[in-house]
Amino acid sequence: MKEGERLFLLNPLPRRERMSGQLTGQERVISRYAPNEGYYFFYPSSALRASSPARGEERSEMTNKNFGPWMVALAAVLWAVDAPFRKYLSGQLSSTVIVLMEHILIAFFVLPIFLPRLRELKNLSGREWLSVIFIGFGGSALATVLFTQSFHYLNPTVAILLQKLQPLIAILLAVWVLGEKLSKDFWTWTVVAVFGAYLVTFPDFKPAGWTWNSDTLGVLLALGAAFFWGGSTVFGRYVLNKVSFQMMTSLRFLSALVFLFFMNVYYHTLSQINLTTRKDWLFVFITAIIAGFASLLLYYYGLRSTKAAVATLCELAFPVAAVIVNWIFLGATLESMQIIGGLILLIGITKLTLVNSEAHEANLERI
Repeated sequence: MKEGERLFLLNPLPRRERMSGQLTGQERVISRYAPNEGYYFFYPSSALRASSPARGEERSEMTNKNFGPWMVALAAVLWAVDAPFRKYLSGQLSSTVIVLMEHILIAFFVLPIFLPRLRELKNLSGREWLSVIFIGFGGSALATVLFTQSFHYLNPTVAILLQKLQPLIAILLAVWVLGEKLSKDFWTWTVVAVFGAYLVTFPDFKPAGWTWNSDTLGVLLALGAAFFWGGSTVFGRYVLNKVSFQMMTSLRFLSALVFLFFMNVYYHTLSQINLTTRKDWLFVFITAIIAGFASLLLYYYGLRSTKAAVATLCELAFPVAAVIVNWIFLGATLESMQIIGGLILLIGITKLTLVNSEAHEANLERI
């Protein structure tokens, strides 16, 4: 990557904003969705190819392209190892305390990024601050609490599969909030994905009555997490028009830390931190840093040299690994119709992501 270029985490911009002023030249950019984090990954095309690389640089670039898809797949597998540790923690501590502990650890990593960029805060207007509140409180704090809490009532594998609806939610919100256009095949694959999610939730083809039971609550909690994570994509894009992705990432976790502190004060759960063991903190470190922060860095590094279509397929390692990990370590199995529904959901979301990505790339070609 050339000196002066930067990486961006945001979803596709309107045409007039697609040329990033942060780049040294007027170079096109392409986008990728970052699963479970509510952001799109924007990067310059020159990060993928040089105009006339030297032989050594060309060999290095070919090596990166060979390993790029494997890095994306490895990152997706690391996301899947989260569930057994989160399940254990949810049996020892309240969900709000678990997520607070995760954000305390993450804060140590983002503070060195945040402090040198404090001047960027003056660029934010009232609307941007409202978006930051949604991202911090909803997308980082509440979504993670809802997801963790769903493990009390729902098969963790089902909760994870329902998170594959995040791209669909993000696209729909982008249409509503940002006025973005839908691709012509959008609704076809949306119906496929929703049908798959329905089978995952109701493998007998019909809800077991409309009574308020633990399964219903677990599904609503998982879908609530998917909504807030997907919504963070849209509002994060809005804020990123004014600040760098480093500042946005910092604001996301630090604002969530504040909300989580007061949330635990309200529920009188702060005292649980005093009862935590080294094992608890180790498991929190695994869920927050290894399965979260570090895996995303690995994902973005691999994505630099991986085509969008290939990366989308590599990301399928996440639900596949989650099914295997949860089956081995948690004994969480799926019914046959849930497996079929999961496959339908993955096919629908994969096609939806590819169709949406192709539509944006076609728009970029017309610039």
